[in-house]
Amino acid sequence: MSGIFSSIEISATGLSLQRKKMDVVAENIANAETTRTEKGGPYRRKRVMVSASEEEVPFRNVMNDLKTKLAMTDSRHLPGSPVISKEDVEVSKVEGQQVEDPASSFRLVYDPSHPDADEKGFVKMPDVEIVNEMVDMIAASRGYEANTTAILSAKEMAKNALNI
Repeated sequence: MSGIFSSIEISATGLSLQRKKMDVVAENIANAETTRTEKGGPYRRKRVMVSASEEEVPFRNVMNDLKTKLAMTDSRHLPGSPVISKEDVEVSKVEGQQVEDPASSFRLVYDPSHPDADEKGFVKMPDVEIVNEMVDMIAASRGYEANTTAILSAKEMAKNALNI
């Protein structure tokens, strides 16, 4: 059963990361025309950088902390003992950090009537391509769906195991 819980934990982490990616894409699309930010200058495209956390938290530790004894409701029940797995699955946490894209630059658009235009009439616009952002959104959405399907499959396997 620990494999099922580990897979659910891994998929839940994936859900969180994919949601964070979708939030960043939505922010990029919303600011595609922003020429003036609080930091000064045009908006810079953001991305989610994914990395493994230094801290490893085994799911088994969380479950052991929450463990309760089962009550024997019938004298024919066998006394229970905890099941010990030969392998203790360590699941590392994964973190997604929102950062400005270092490869992001600006595109110059000629619009002398714009309030942020320079002396030659050019305006620095964010380097946000809506098509690329939509591709990123679709990829994150598919990743979210895949993690949801994995969780549903794990739940179904656990339910079927209880019915045996």
